[in-house]
Amino acid sequence: MGARFLRVLGFVAYGLLVVAAFLVAAYTAFSFFVRSGVTPVPKVTGLTRDEATNALADRGLVLRRVAAKGRYDDTVPAGRVLRQVPDARTLVKRGSGVELVMSAGPQRIEVPNLAAKPFPTAQVTLSATGLTLGKTLIAFAAGQDPGSVVDQDPDAGAMVAPATPVDVLLAGTTPGRRYVMPDLVYRQYDPVRAFFEAQRIRMGNVKFERYEGVAAGVILRQFPLPGHPLTRDDAVSLVVATAEGVS
Repeated sequence: MGARFLRVLGFVAYGLLVVAAFLVAAYTAFSFFVRSGVTPVPKVTGLTRDEATNALADRGLVLRRVAAKGRYDDTVPAGRVLRQVPDARTLVKRGSGVELVMSAGPQRIEVPNLAAKPFPTAQVTLSATGLTLGKTLIAFAAGQDPGSVVDQDPDAGAMVAPATPVDVLLAGTTPGRRYVMPDLVYRQYDPVRAFFEAQRIRMGNVKFERYEGVAAGVILRQFPLPGHPLTRDDAVSLVVATAEGVS
C-alpha cells in the first residue's frame, strides 16, 4: 500500500514539473517575441545635443526633433537637455525617435535706465519689465526735478533675475535759504515787522494784549522760539503789548 502511494505521488510530482517547465518555456518564448527589437530609452537630460544624439544612437534610437525654443531653467545650464519625450526607461522599438527640449538657462532681465524719470514713470517701467521697486531714498540734487530718479541700484543694463528689486534715489525739493530765529522779546514790534517784510519772511498771527508795566508795541512772546531754523516759507507769530498795559 505504501509503495503504491509513493508511485502515485511521484507521478503527480513529475506532472507538476512538466507543467512548470512548459510555463517557463512559454513565458520565455513570449517575452523574447514581445521584446525583440525593443529597447529602453536612455536618460539624456542634462546632456548636450551631441551627447544626447550619441546616447540615443547607442540604443538604436534617433533624435526626431529639438524644440525650436528652449525653456528657462535655474538648474540646467543653457544648451543642455531639459526634457525628453519619451521619458527615460520607456520601452520603445529600435529606430524610434525621441524629442528634446533644450534649456535656455536661468532667465535674466536687463535693468532699464531710470535716470531723470519721474517716480511714477519709473514704477511703471520696472513693472512692465518684470522687476520690482526696492528701497526709495531721497536726496537733494541741484538741477534735478524734484521726484525724479537721480541714481539706481542695480545699474541700468545689468542682467538680473525676474522680480529683482531695484533701489532708486530720488531728487528732493532743494531747500531754500535758512535763517536762525532771533530773540524778539522786549523789542519794538514796528521795526521788527519792517525787518521781516524786507527779508520777505511771512508774518503770521500777531496778537495784541495788555501787560502791566510794559510799554505799547513791545513784543511779549514769539513763535518760532529763538534759535529755531527759519525759512521764507515759515510764518512768524507774535504777541505784542498794547497801550492799556502801561502802568
